[in-house]
Amino acid sequence: MAYSYKGSISFGLVYIPIKLHSSIKNNDIGFNMIDKKSLSRIKYKKTCVDCDNREVKNEDVVKGYEYEDGKYVIFEDKDFEKIKTKKDENINIECFVDISEIDPLYFDRPFYVVPTGANHAFKILLRAMELEHKVAIAKTVLGTKETLIAIRAKNGEMLLNTLFFFEEVQENPAKNDEKMDWSKAEKELKMAKSIINAMTEKFKPEKYHDEYRERLVKAIQQKINGKQIVRPREKSQIKITNLFDALKQSLDSLPKSKKSKQSSKLKVKN
Repeated sequence: MAYSYKGSISFGLVYIPIKLHSSIKNNDIGFNMIDKKSLSRIKYKKTCVDCDNREVKNEDVVKGYEYEDGKYVIFEDKDFEKIKTKKDENINIECFVDISEIDPLYFDRPFYVVPTGANHAFKILLRAMELEHKVAIAKTVLGTKETLIAIRAKNGEMLLNTLFFFEEVQENPAKNDEKMDWSKAEKELKMAKSIINAMTEKFKPEKYHDEYRERLVKAIQQKINGKQIVRPREKSQIKITNLFDALKQSLDSLPKSKKSKQSSKLKVKN
């Protein structure tokens, strides 16, 4: 597995050299853009807007910041490196927190942390975090962007997640401060809680798989074999306008094992 980052974790005055390996693989099925008539692949060219759309080679493309209309300052890779400090080259732990304090909304990309030296220091940090049930909050510069980071220990492994900064997270446009009179919704709320409790189980990630991808692979093979794709027949859903009736039918439609589990819970409470 190719590493995505090579540097160090700074823990007080301790430096632990590490590599980051992506923990997620891209499982997408790739499609090429094809001309409908000739079935030839479509290519996209980089062209110069003010040069009669002349094609520009990759080696002649640089990054420019537009500070005024039509005026740019050019930044090359060496310029970005020059503004980095020694601190920016390491993953600097700033504090430790409980993982429950981090809203999942802030999590971005996950990585495995692999030591490339100072193994004893790495294991000490890993074990201490595991025993204290703490997550390290750190920062570093990845590419041309400072990145907030969460480092955690799980089952003897060190895992790292990049995080979004507070200012990057937008407010929910659907947020509604309208007060709810819960006394008028007692029956619906009780029914909704019953459905939730009946459907509650341990999270087993291996239980879930990409069914749409499986159907897509099957459809590709059908196309290769010259067959037409046929949409499978599905049961039509009954529209229910009354919320309580919809909740009741939802509960009634659950498997007997789930409903009996909920019934036994209610008997114990009573």
